[in-house]
Amino acid sequence: MVSLDDAVLARMEKGGKRYEILVDPDLVDAFKTDPKSVKVDDFFAMDEVFHDARGGERPTEEAIQNTFGTQDIIEIATTIFQKGSIQLTTNQRKAMVERMRQKIVHHIHSQAVDPKTKSPHPVTRIELALEESRYSVDPFKNLDAQIKDAIDKLKPLIPLSFETLRLAFKVPGSGYGGAMRILRPFQIKEGWLEDGSWASVVEIPAGMKGEIIGQIMKVSSQTEVKEM
Repeated sequence: MVSLDDAVLARMEKGGKRYEILVDPDLVDAFKTDPKSVKVDDFFAMDEVFHDARGGERPTEEAIQNTFGTQDIIEIATTIFQKGSIQLTTNQRKAMVERMRQKIVHHIHSQAVDPKTKSPHPVTRIELALEESRYSVDPFKNLDAQIKDAIDKLKPLIPLSFETLRLAFKVPGSGYGGAMRILRPFQIKEGWLEDGSWASVVEIPAGMKGEIIGQIMKVSSQTEVKEM
């Protein structure tokens, strides 16, 4: 459950009265897309409806029923999002925009490379190019859609290429558990070798090469790796 400090206010006005709920800002987009995909306990700071959430003023059950035609908090929240708006303080909006911006930058840094060097662009370079492009981050818009929009804005400014590569790892048997957890999402094939080592072939975004190898080496510094 999101804390009261981190929750944002969703508000709708009807019949001269305000109806407010406190929700997790990071789950707003998912809720709007498919309310059933979000757990009530995760989404609401309090599964209650208010006239004034900050002041603790609550409407009567009769008022809720007359306004929304239901007592179901999910249906009420859906109506509030359809007909109302999200109320953010200046600090909340700044924090949410910054979190979303960092997610966009991290994705581009880890997934894309400079086609000439085949290496990821430094985070700072991506951040500066994003600023130069004047791309406006929306704290509530779908992340994947914003990544696509940001890439379109960045391509005239920095060369971006989305490539994949295959790496073959030979991990000592003692490092199997930790290495397997890291490599499993990208794994193409794996197996045990006669010397007791574990072998794994993965296909990853080219920009993640250094990150993945670094993680595996922390698990076992005796790991052997080669690009295929």
